[in-house]
Amino acid sequence: MSRISRPDPELTHRLTRRGMLGVAAGATAAALVGAAAGPATATTASAAGRGRPVLPPGRLGIQLYSLRDKVSTLGFAPVFAELAKYGYDEVEFAGYTQGSAGPITLAQLKRLARNHGLNPIGSHVGYYSDDPNAYTFAQNLTKVLDDAQALGLKHIGTASGPFRYGSTVDAWKRAAEEFNTYGAAARARGMKFYQHNHSEEFSFATDNPKVRLYDVLLAETDPDLVFLEMDIFWAYSGQFRFSKRPDGSAAPFEPLDYVLEQPHRYPLFHVKDGVNDPTNTYGYRMTDVGDGDIDYRRFISAVTRLRGERFAHHWQAEHDQPTESFTFARRSSKHLHSLREKCGE
Repeated sequence: MSRISRPDPELTHRLTRRGMLGVAAGATAAALVGAAAGPATATTASAAGRGRPVLPPGRLGIQLYSLRDKVSTLGFAPVFAELAKYGYDEVEFAGYTQGSAGPITLAQLKRLARNHGLNPIGSHVGYYSDDPNAYTFAQNLTKVLDDAQALGLKHIGTASGPFRYGSTVDAWKRAAEEFNTYGAAARARGMKFYQHNHSEEFSFATDNPKVRLYDVLLAETDPDLVFLEMDIFWAYSGQFRFSKRPDGSAAPFEPLDYVLEQPHRYPLFHVKDGVNDPTNTYGYRMTDVGDGDIDYRRFISAVTRLRGERFAHHWQAEHDQPTESFTFARRSSKHLHSLREKCGE
């Protein structure tokens, strides 16, 4: 694929995650992103409300990719013990092996999570590979779903973009049809198939630069079969990168609007923070949740205040490259639990 031929930190991140997986058998932008607030100010202001907690009880999870260094050296048990101490309720997997800690079966992994009071909520698996034996949806759908079912997962998805056939409208329609197939197979087992975005999904079709590719994905996938896990950081990065079409004409969009228009399609979210940095290719520098400029009090509140939606979503903290992964997990949980809705909202 031509997209792989040029250096791209975001693509490198996706390929790194895919390698790990291969081992496994409307509001406005200004209202949501506090551009003027520094890290300390953002945290203090967010916690200032005295209303009910923004975060619904029992709905804070963490994507274990953020803790891959600890999982690979310590194993799942010590990691789960720490997460329980930090107040996490759920975990989302990025592979089912634990490196130097020795082999573990799926039954043992499921029991271990439950013994620590953690609900395995989902998992990321690759979309496709040139290797016919690869652990991906395209190559080994039955095995992927067997494993998810053995873990008791309610969601099984991919962090791969729908770029398998290119970046044209028809290419994404073709990928969307495959996603519909995976979604139907997952639903038959009582699970939801989902796709996790990066910023590239918000780019424009190469054959029709007036069409945003993410809109093709939404339109061409069956809303009863294919769901979305919005990575909020990457969505705002996409807003920074793709609010103008290739010809320079304006094409603004607000990530939260996608959710508010179809909240049932977003059962999962990645809560990832970033500091505004226009000099950065992606518009932000990733940081621990609460240290950045994305206003999660506003974002989460806007979703959970929708009628019938407070307990319909799962919020997974994540950082692709944390300085110290346990510190990230602890501080992110503390910040998110501190958030309160403003009185009168």
